[in-house]
Amino acid sequence: MRSRALVVPRAQGETARRLLAEHGLLRTDLQILASTTELVLPVRDGVAIPLGLGEEAEREFEPIPTPGPQRYEDLLDWTEAEKAELPRAFDVIGDIVLVRIPPTLEPRLGEIGRALLDFVPGARLVGADRGVHGPERRRRVERIAGSGPWRTRHRENGLELEVDVERAYFSPRLAREHARVAADIAPGDRVYDLCCGVGPFSVTIARDGRAASVTAVDANPEAIELLGRSLDRGRFDCPVDARCERIEEFLPRAVPVERVILNLPHEGIKYAPSVARAVEPRGRLYYYEVVPRDGLDVRVEAVSNSLGSPGAWRTVEHHTVHPYAPDSDLVAFVLERAG
Repeated sequence: MRSRALVVPRAQGETARRLLAEHGLLRTDLQILASTTELVLPVRDGVAIPLGLGEEAEREFEPIPTPGPQRYEDLLDWTEAEKAELPRAFDVIGDIVLVRIPPTLEPRLGEIGRALLDFVPGARLVGADRGVHGPERRRRVERIAGSGPWRTRHRENGLELEVDVERAYFSPRLAREHARVAADIAPGDRVYDLCCGVGPFSVTIARDGRAASVTAVDANPEAIELLGRSLDRGRFDCPVDARCERIEEFLPRAVPVERVILNLPHEGIKYAPSVARAVEPRGRLYYYEVVPRDGLDVRVEAVSNSLGSPGAWRTVEHHTVHPYAPDSDLVAFVLERAG
């Protein structure tokens, strides 16, 4: 857009901008132009510019973008009381948005879906998340807006992961955990990634290249297939052995290694004794569990004791990964076996 302008040396630009703004002369709908030597300020028509402030001219300017809605609920023509029932959080996996809808809002799924589709940049498909079910941890999803398949490519930590949100487990809320655990791997470590889903821990560790080997295990053949596709697109110095196998079948013959990951938050504890035997002395277990907030201190000791006799394991650290429910969190435990 062409506009009247004031050209000033860059060193005097802020002084000129402030003076024009104070006198109502500066156009606030256009972006200021800048170079290494000068600033070009858009000025309103029909007003006098103070003498000696700069050189008057005409220039082409870009308009200042109109700010969009700050929340997806701003796109809904609902009362504030109705908006108060909306979920505040949602997950973005590639170009797919997943949201958990409370029962009271089931009749309005379409409205919520369209609002999220318009709100999230690049979104193609919005689904109502009905939770993860069964031994293969498949997520039930219902299409509420958009089009196309549930398969997508998700980027995190500089990697591109092949994901199918309907057919194999993946959570975008663990991106920092994937990077944190990978950073803790020492050169030459052997790693078991148990119940790996589409393998974000495995791919991140393989990309970093310090581990001697990674064995990724999951009972869901489609999760293993997706992991294989992610690995095929990268060049990794660390080999990954992706196995479609139940954890009960794998652990009895597993050779102990230096690092074991178990991300099975609701039932992983029942495998604790078997998993403990798969960890080398002075090796580490990265274990995840949903824990009530008022019982975390007790749970820290209980998790350690579940792995073996008192003193056989120590808790190196524990931290909250993300809230899971109003009264509970997903907690990460890093436990080390005694030497």
